[in-house]
Amino acid sequence: MSDKLKPDWAGDDLLSRLVNLMIQTKPIYRVMKHQARQVIIKTAEKNGISWRDNCQVLEQSPAKSLLSQITNPNVTYPDYYLLPFHAYDEGNLCWQAAFEAMSATQSLGLRIWKNENLTWEVAQERLRNSFHDILDSYSPPIVNNILDIGCGVGVSTKTLHSYYQKRQDNLSVQTIGLDLSPYMLAVAKVTDENQEIDWKHGLAEGTEFEDNSFDVVTLQFILHELPRQATKAIFQEIRRILRPGGVLGIVDNNPGSKVIQNLPAALFLLMKSTEPWSDDYYTFDVEKALIELGFDYQITLPSDPRHRTIVATKSEALHSYGMIYN
Repeated sequence: MSDKLKPDWAGDDLLSRLVNLMIQTKPIYRVMKHQARQVIIKTAEKNGISWRDNCQVLEQSPAKSLLSQITNPNVTYPDYYLLPFHAYDEGNLCWQAAFEAMSATQSLGLRIWKNENLTWEVAQERLRNSFHDILDSYSPPIVNNILDIGCGVGVSTKTLHSYYQKRQDNLSVQTIGLDLSPYMLAVAKVTDENQEIDWKHGLAEGTEFEDNSFDVVTLQFILHELPRQATKAIFQEIRRILRPGGVLGIVDNNPGSKVIQNLPAALFLLMKSTEPWSDDYYTFDVEKALIELGFDYQITLPSDPRHRTIVATKSEALHSYGMIYN
């Protein structure tokens, strides 16, 4: 961890303002967006991830035929979700984003331990377990219902579900993956080999789930994609649907990470060009917001060299444990 609270290229620092000016210059932005995409694809393929082949397999899968079935016609997309991000003009509301998301997720771990000779599978397992192990320390003794918000194509959801199933000697766990992109959810459903997860198209700020419905709720690599007002609204909703004693687990980029703070100029330019809410995220006091909204904040830990895990529980947790589990 660094003594600095955030990178110099985020927030209102001079460097950040210069980067933002470049991003707002359309010809430069188009080049940056193209380069960001190429860097991601080349990194993946160099490390044994068959980016193009994976996309082709999904294009030929039944995913497209599931779109109308999985789409919730009552969903109204918030303005922030309609902005270009992740190098896609339509954001996550397109097939290209959905078909490429699996490969992009597989390559995520490789960027963390780039100096180690790891396969993407080993890196991915290490990434997920580092989060699960911290979350587990604050979870209720028995977990019956899990919600993974912003589940995308479901990699985070399936690994989370599997972790708690094994933790409880395969005692049945009901897990829901919630996302705003029906395209992502169609891919999640078609790649859910055991059909163990319930995939839901819906708004995180208003899930429509009943009060006190979940023992565990997670936000995995989602907050950096949100304006802080949306994050606060989602926190309020999570507190409503968590059971007393339930746990909220957040994993995302760590503003205090030396790796992130010391990214080469070319890389932070490319990264920031694909993430429109970077300044908001890196200057947002997540822990303070959780406390102000009534959570019992527990801990923030660097779960790997680039990411942090934040854990909070629903207030009155200790009393709930005493009544329910003793």
